[in-house]
Amino acid sequence: MHSFASVIALANNVSLPNVAKMLGHSSTRMTQHYAKVLDQTILRDMQAVEKQLSV
Repeated sequence: MHSFASVIALANNVSLPNVAKMLGHSSTRMTQHYAKVLDQTILRDMQAVEKQLSV
């Protein structure tokens, strides 16, 4: 759940410190681990999901 929440949040330009707070992380160090997963492929896939959900 954490990785899904952080990927969605980070993909929608929520700041890393804010994502860390949302997930209950005491620092951004753990959140940075999730942020490394984001690349253009994931962003493209998330945009496709968002488009499907808004239909």
